[in-house]
Amino acid sequence: MAIKRRTGSVKSPPILSHEFFIQNHADIISCLAMIIVVSLLFQATSPYAAYFVALQHNTTEALGNPMALYSSGPKDLCVIFFYFLISIVIHAVVQEYIIDKINRKLHLSKTKHSKFNESGQLLVFFLLSIVWAGEILRREGFLLPLQRLWQDYPERHVEMPYINKYYFIVQIAYWLHAFPELYFQKVKRDELVHRASYSLLYLFLFIAAYYLNFTRIALCLSLIHYLSESFFHLSRLLYFSNKTKISGYIFNIWNVIFVLVRFLSISVSVLTFWYGFAATSSPSVDFATGNFNTPLIRLFCLTTIGFLQAWMMLNFITFHLQRLRERAAEIARRKKNVHRPQKMLDADINDLPEVDQQQSTVQTNQIASSVTATTTTANAAVSANSSKQLHSPKSTGKLKVK
Repeated sequence: MAIKRRTGSVKSPPILSHEFFIQNHADIISCLAMIIVVSLLFQATSPYAAYFVALQHNTTEALGNPMALYSSGPKDLCVIFFYFLISIVIHAVVQEYIIDKINRKLHLSKTKHSKFNESGQLLVFFLLSIVWAGEILRREGFLLPLQRLWQDYPERHVEMPYINKYYFIVQIAYWLHAFPELYFQKVKRDELVHRASYSLLYLFLFIAAYYLNFTRIALCLSLIHYLSESFFHLSRLLYFSNKTKISGYIFNIWNVIFVLVRFLSISVSVLTFWYGFAATSSPSVDFATGNFNTPLIRLFCLTTIGFLQAWMMLNFITFHLQRLRERAAEIARRKKNVHRPQKMLDADINDLPEVDQQQSTVQTNQIASSVTATTTTANAAVSANSSKQLHSPKSTGKLKVK
């Protein structure tokens, strides 16, 4: 017999309320993005819509040049805004059709649920960025030889191919969209500061590298950093999915890769900013040519990268020391529980909150009462059995003679 569905309707939130906007933010944002795209079809609005959809600041001079070149400029803000909207829509699609379907099967707590969503979203973005950045490095040959990271600055660094500029536009738009997502996902305060902090750092670094024309070194550093972070988030997803054995293997791989990436990032940064750009250093900033290769800016960039690598390494060491302490405490607790009596000690009860003390005292009294009753019943049974044996013919030692 089929189960009859409930006919009562779920009360929808009021229009224009916070809850209404949170539940329908993907539909609202997608409608806004569609308005911009549809505006390209009309002659009156097409020039204005092109500022948001197409990349701006095309610097290609030769008509027969097969590769279009672009530079950075203020018109990029319109493109960043459009892809900021697209990032919110894609985030909602990945969340609904991939992450939520997996999440429903796991039955996680609220805290683990939030971390699972965070790792799922970041893993998808990091993997796409790794493939994208790797294709750019392969096509442009920025790593072979390594001198191409700083050669011909600023002439060849100001102008970027389409795929290079598009990469940085998407990176800026994605980390910018992370801030409203904190509101849409109702992130708790204890996670809000952490997630907002690293999103702000990513956003600041990509904007600085893009407008200071240090895109090649930024592309290289982002690739190796995203590679390290992908292993961490993959390990956390598998851990929440109860794949602890595989998660442990990947977590150990991340431990090695994380340390290597930190040293590699510092080495490449020192080689690029301290030695490479120093050969063509300029005494002052030239905004006309896009030359920001001054000693002060190079020192600021190198100091910022070094500080971030040291800060991440310190957090890494602190994290593992905390895990070792927790593991030692867990082993000590297990050894203590082996030799510990079954009943709870009065000292342990006193350490509990007042409500838990009362509940534990009641439970202890009930256990004691049941044990006492059981003991009394057993003693009575033994006494009755003994009395019966004493009054039986066998117990008197007399033999019945026929």
